[in-house]
Amino acid sequence: MIPDLSTFAWIHTVLSLVALVSGTIVVIEMLLGSRMPGLWTALYLASAVATSATGFGFQGVSFGASHWVGVVSLVVLAAAILAHYFFHLAGVWRWIYVVSAAIALYLNVFVLVVQAFEKVPALKAMAPTQSEPPFLVAQLVVLALFIALTVLALKGFRGEQHHAVQAGAGN
Repeated sequence: MIPDLSTFAWIHTVLSLVALVSGTIVVIEMLLGSRMPGLWTALYLASAVATSATGFGFQGVSFGASHWVGVVSLVVLAAAILAHYFFHLAGVWRWIYVVSAAIALYLNVFVLVVQAFEKVPALKAMAPTQSEPPFLVAQLVVLALFIALTVLALKGFRGEQHHAVQAGAGN
């Protein structure tokens, strides 16, 4: 455990918010088929890795569900980093990047919903154990939204590649 949990929690929260905002910008850029802005991509991947890594400092002795979310997040972020920085989005690495970056953002939003239902009194009253329908519906809506966004991002990002090939063929 981290000795000064309040400072640690504050740092973790700031990292999480940076990952959520920058990740949203990156996914929007993918949806639009835009070229990935290097600063936003680097900020998103770095803050998402830091968020997932610092999340391990919160739990006690047992390895719980939050740890598994962190492990999965770090694995998909590793895939995104490899796809973007080592394989330069070539071939299948383009869709591996889109899917892994979107999954990592989804996992951060999943945790945000969990935290909201734990810490916002009105939400906690609706789902005190997080097994009640309001919590499950919220998580299913988030999941459905991310599945749709990921499919659209794959099409948008593929469309950019297709347009670049067509533009090059016309010259």
